[in-house]
Amino acid sequence: MATLKALRIRIGSVKSSEKITGAMKMISSAKVHKSEQELKKLLPFRNQVKSIMGHLLATDVDFKSPLITPREVKRVGVVVFGSDDGLCGAYNINIFKRLLIELNSLREKYGQNVELHIYPVGKKIANAVRKLPSENMSVVSLPGIDSKMTGKTVNNFGHTLRDSFVSGELDRIEVVFMRYVSRSKQVPEVEQLFPVSHEAIAGESRGLADANKLYIFEPDPNTIFNEVLPMFVLSTLQEITIQNRASEQAARVMAMQSANDNAKKLLETLQIEFNKLRQEGITTELLDILGGQTER
Repeated sequence: MATLKALRIRIGSVKSSEKITGAMKMISSAKVHKSEQELKKLLPFRNQVKSIMGHLLATDVDFKSPLITPREVKRVGVVVFGSDDGLCGAYNINIFKRLLIELNSLREKYGQNVELHIYPVGKKIANAVRKLPSENMSVVSLPGIDSKMTGKTVNNFGHTLRDSFVSGELDRIEVVFMRYVSRSKQVPEVEQLFPVSHEAIAGESRGLADANKLYIFEPDPNTIFNEVLPMFVLSTLQEITIQNRASEQAARVMAMQSANDNAKKLLETLQIEFNKLRQEGITTELLDILGGQTER
């Protein structure tokens, strides 16, 4: 009966695991919902900023800003978002794979001697990037920057990146992150943060050329543009952060669901094996009893 005892212990362990994964799935589902609500709250601000940018671009003014001025690329900053916690399936692996593709693309585009400065956000991705070859590459870890940082910290991080670009420390800054599409689909993407590309904001001016005749800009459009553009960048970084956070929790929900399903299958298998052994034990005992009566 030692085998039966061992199986009983295993069954109890699997049942406990099933309860734990189920609870973690519920917690992650709640966090996904919270992130979805944060995205909805950010949307009105983002839309207003985009609307202002669109009206400004519709004026056909030659805008000037250090944030949109391209220059020869010798130093590239790559912000890569990941997670601080595990148990989220292939989430960090997929981001890391997308990072490797982007690093190779940057080397092909700007030469093998281009300096790459990686800013990891999250312990898991930070541990991964530290294992990369260090030739012409450095890992910059900033205090307080993680996957759970507050909106204020995100803004401060954005200011730091902006200052690095404006000062000339970096000639280009990109962000690798996981875009949240739905609870069952997340897509790793790369977005250029600095210099702000014309494509990122030009689309907002479509259909506004005629409506723009109703506007009188005070002060001049270029001054307003230089005030609104940093807001546009910060709102983009805020959205990326929330998208990534929602993707992490959605990936964790899927991982916990998969673990829960596997636990149920294992539990069924163990229960069948346990019942067979118990039936064999009962049959053996009955045969022993019948055998003893026959001998009498």
